Amino acid sequence: MVTKDESKKFIPLSEVKNILKKIEKERTEITYEQRIALEHAQKFAKLPNQKVKDLIKDLMKLEFIEESHAYKIVDLLPSTNEDIKTIFAKERINLDDDKINNILNITNKYSLG
Repeated sequence: MVTKDESKKFIPLSEVKNILKKIEKERTEITYEQRIALEHAQKFAKLPNQKVKDLIKDLMKLEFIEESHAYKIVDLLPSTNEDIKTIFAKERINLDDDKINNILNITNKYSLG
């Protein structure tokens, strides 16, 4: 029996883009939904797949970051304190300035380099 948590797998937008591009090459035509998803991924995936994987690893080293947070951060690539606060707005995590700065330092390392 598979529980809800066991069936969840987070996928970054850059990987979605790669999967949909592969499907597009294999088939003569993709569905409307796939085309819309691919266009979205191409517009908003900000980092290549390898950088995404490295960024997720670095974010997961922070004890207050859960996997779902890491993937949201990677997809949105926040650059300000307000961006970080928005990502965590519905969470029961108290983010002080040090935690926010830790996240920003990590994301800046990947977005600038």
